[in-house]
Amino acid sequence: MSLQSSDIKSRIKQIAQDLGFFSVGFSKADFLAEEAPRLENWLNKQQHGKMAYMENHFDMRLDPRLLVPGSKTVISFLYNYFPEQQQPSDTYQLSKYAYGKDYHDVIKNQLRKLMDRVKAEIGDVEGRIFVDSAPVLEKAWAKKSGLGWMGKNANLIHPKAGSFYFLAEWICDLDIEPDGPIRDYCGTCTRCIDACPTDAIVEPYVVDGSKCISYLTIELKDQLLPSAFKGKLDDWMYGCDICQDVCPWNRFSKPHNEPQFQPHPMLFDLTKNDWEDLTEELYRELFRGSAVKRAKFEGLKRNIQFIKTLNS
Repeated sequence: MSLQSSDIKSRIKQIAQDLGFFSVGFSKADFLAEEAPRLENWLNKQQHGKMAYMENHFDMRLDPRLLVPGSKTVISFLYNYFPEQQQPSDTYQLSKYAYGKDYHDVIKNQLRKLMDRVKAEIGDVEGRIFVDSAPVLEKAWAKKSGLGWMGKNANLIHPKAGSFYFLAEWICDLDIEPDGPIRDYCGTCTRCIDACPTDAIVEPYVVDGSKCISYLTIELKDQLLPSAFKGKLDDWMYGCDICQDVCPWNRFSKPHNEPQFQPHPMLFDLTKNDWEDLTEELYRELFRGSAVKRAKFEGLKRNIQFIKTLNS
């Protein structure tokens, strides 16, 4: 390669910025020794609920060299999704990340463009891109590369922009000088812990996934939601933003400029009655190409019915 490692790093950052990424960080692709006992303990306590896939590929989750042979660097990316407008507070709520087109598709497309441009400038690069896919501990790598610190709600927090960001990675064979982590600025704040209606943040930095509203409304595929969460979903029919909404660092959040994340024109007009009468036809219209398809029409109706019944 004709470019030096520092030049390659600068070019990747510039190209990423051109493609809409907010920030980029670099880590050496090696074993995540600090995360190993945490992950093992979390799994042993069944805090992943019925997400059985989290038990798979344990070693691969902790060592990217097993996932991408020959890899030397994990490049982490942040992509803003904070919306300019939000749903009215008096209707059933969707997590902000799901307002527009499925982020998996949007960001993966941008990463492919980035890879093509980098290869065109410096030659062939071996590696794989990941957007919330495969056994990759995204937040751990983003933290290690200095893109933020892990908040007490287990979300990555950027000191100048908060936590409403998607994470993505390019694990590749480029040998690039790694960045270092930054310090934790949560201090004594416990707003996220205090605000969680299901007490899912069981201790600072540890979330019991089986109690999380996002897990209950998206990942849990049971026909009925557990009665233990009666009256605790706070009108969240898909996902939950409570622990982020109350985080003081999100006062720095600024609206994204990604057209594909714009919501369907009807989305903010729907009342609780409209959602309760939701037809499959309207569901398909509202959420064509959306991440909400993960819950399926039946799942969304289940969530709405659960909230309606237990709030009435």
